[in-house]
Amino acid sequence: MLKSESVIGNKRRRFEIVIESLIRVLGFSTIGFVVLIFLFLLRQGLPFFFEVPPVNFFGTRWYPTFGLFGTLPLILGSVLVTLTAIVIALPLGVATAVFVREIAPGWAREILKPLIEVLAGIPSVVLGFFGMNIVAPLVRTTLNVPTGLTAFTGALILAYMALPTIISVAEDALDAVPKSYRDAGLALGATKWQVIWRVVVPAARSGIVVAVMLGLGRAIGETMAVMMVTGNAARMPITPDSLFRPVRTMTATIAAEMGEVAQGSLHFHALFGIGILLFVLTFLINLAAARPIFQKRRRGGLR
Repeated sequence: MLKSESVIGNKRRRFEIVIESLIRVLGFSTIGFVVLIFLFLLRQGLPFFFEVPPVNFFGTRWYPTFGLFGTLPLILGSVLVTLTAIVIALPLGVATAVFVREIAPGWAREILKPLIEVLAGIPSVVLGFFGMNIVAPLVRTTLNVPTGLTAFTGALILAYMALPTIISVAEDALDAVPKSYRDAGLALGATKWQVIWRVVVPAARSGIVVAVMLGLGRAIGETMAVMMVTGNAARMPITPDSLFRPVRTMTATIAAEMGEVAQGSLHFHALFGIGILLFVLTFLINLAAARPIFQKRRRGGLR
């Protein structure tokens, strides 16, 4: 009897070792894939930085056929569209997360949470068609601008695409606030709204910041929808009405020109140079989003 139990225990232990090793390999492989992608970008993009001076690469004119590879209009276009999208999505996302977690009844919460997750699965090309045919004409007629394919239209579409991420992460952050915080606020005589905005939301501030940063990373890396609704004009968005004029983003430039550029040409390496900038920018945003979590865990560990 003891021998059979020992054999079963050894088999179970060997099975656990195999599973642990498999999980460890999969975890390290994810990091390895990211490193390989970055090395591939460096291999194709670094030749451009050696052939073109930085003054040209960070210039104000993007005309590759004339040897002008100024990426500043593309960078500023991406920043303008992305930041405007976050300004629109942040209050909507946080308010929706508060409603789902703190106000909505249980049956409504069970319906709303899956619906919000479904929004993230809508293909970006579908949203691009929606933006071209519905949002762009509406922006043009409402704001009385020459064209509806503007940075503002792209920001509206990106805000919609970032909402599921912001709502889901912010709702999880609100859910992690201990119930004792709410009970203490109510015991002191605060109303439900005062407890939500002065106790629960401040206590979940780090998680809400993470939600915003992840939504920012989601928005800045979007390609197809932005390419379809922003007009794709590589111009410097520095005028007061730049938000309501066409712009071009880094992702849209890569998607629009990579298919027709000659492989190995200077233009080809320039597009990979833009990819390096985009990769580094996205990595820094994700790193900033993860920092509050690491700091919170470290403080918890020190306690």
